[in-house]
This record gives sequence, C-alpha cells and structure tokens, in this order.
Amino acid sequence: MKRILLKLSGEALAGEKKTGFDEETVRKVALQVKQLTDDGIQVGIVIGGGNFWRGRTSENIDRTKADQIGMLATIMNCIYVSEIFRSVGMMTNILTPFECGSFTKLFSKDRANKYFEKGMVVFFAGGTGHPYFSTDTGVVLRAIEVDAEVILLAKAIDGVYNDDPAKNPAAVKYDEVSIDEVIAKNLQVVDMTASILARDNKMPMWVFGLNEENSIVNTVKGEFKGTKVTV
Repeated sequence: MKRILLKLSGEALAGEKKTGFDEETVRKVALQVKQLTDDGIQVGIVIGGGNFWRGRTSENIDRTKADQIGMLATIMNCIYVSEIFRSVGMMTNILTPFECGSFTKLFSKDRANKYFEKGMVVFFAGGTGHPYFSTDTGVVLRAIEVDAEVILLAKAIDGVYNDDPAKNPAAVKYDEVSIDEVIAKNLQVVDMTASILARDNKMPMWVFGLNEENSIVNTVKGEFKGTKVTV
C-alpha cells in the first residue's frame, strides 16, 4: 500500500475513561503509525468526536448547532493526537474544510498531496464542514478525494457482525462482506450515506479492533483479523 486513510474512534482513544483522552492509548497508536510512515506508507487520519460530544443524543439543541459542536470536537481530537504523533518523531499537519485561524490549514486536495509527498501524516478534521454529515461520510469523502487505496476503520469492536455482539452473544463476525450486503442488511459499518458513497466510488474498508495489540501495523502488513468490506 502507498496511501491509506485511518479512521480512529474518539471513544476508543479515550480508553476505559470513555471521555477525553487516554495518552497511553494515543501513544500506542502513534508508534504504530510511525512504523508505517518509516516504511514509506502515506497515512491520512480522521478522528471521530464521540469522546467529547455526540450531538444526536441531545434533543434540546438545534441539530445544525449540535453538529457544529461535533465538528469542533474532532478538531480538538486531531490537535491533541497530532501533538502526540509529533512527540514520537513524525511530521504532521491538520486540514479542515473551514478556517480555524492559525490552528489548522484549509483543506484542498493539492495541499494534502503536498503534505503526503513531504512524508507528513495528514489529519482531516472538522468532518465535511456541513451539518447532517457524520465523520463516517467525512472519512469516505476524503479517502476518495486524496485517492487512498483503502479506509482502515479502527473501532472499539473487532469487526463487522450480523448483530450487535454487546447485546447478542451469538452474533457472528464476518471475515469478508460486500458493501452491497452492508447496505441491504444495514450492518452499520459506517452510516448509510457513507456506505453508498463508498459503494459508488469503489472504496474498500477494513474494520478491526483498535485495542488489539499492534492492530494497525498488523492490518497493513497482512496479519488482518477483522472484516474486509469489499466493493
């Protein structure tokens, strides 16, 4: 692989605390990504905001405003994780779809490609910049725009199941499943908008557990234990 887009769950980065950051968890992620960049693989990253804010759970705030708070949560996450990445020796930059003063740079494909060619890890924060679109849609959109080969979905769960394993102990994990089946059965790998965007643009997704030892490196190097969503 030459270029991948890694989606990190905000909740997974919070560790057992569920909110905020767990620095040891983030550092483990950073050390794995450094192994990839040292091998010449270009890495883009999108981070969810669920460790700070899940706007859809609030019924007392206008949806547009709630989604804007969520966008800002993803920017906070990217600034923090970017700094941990820098502390272990990587170069990073953060791109957003709207101006954030001097905190980030404005996204463009040309700018992202320039950073990739310089060996930087590129963080895509702020989602799509619009309400009603999740970070799932944001990660698929950015992967398509920057010509990533695959989206790696690092989650708190270790793959795609035919039912919620937290509620159904008999739920069965898929080793491989087509995006058409994901959509037809509403398996919720990513939300429906993102699923259709991935299908229409033939963007594969690999789903695996972030908390498994060395899971990011193992996934890229071929020791994959999660679920491959094919297109």
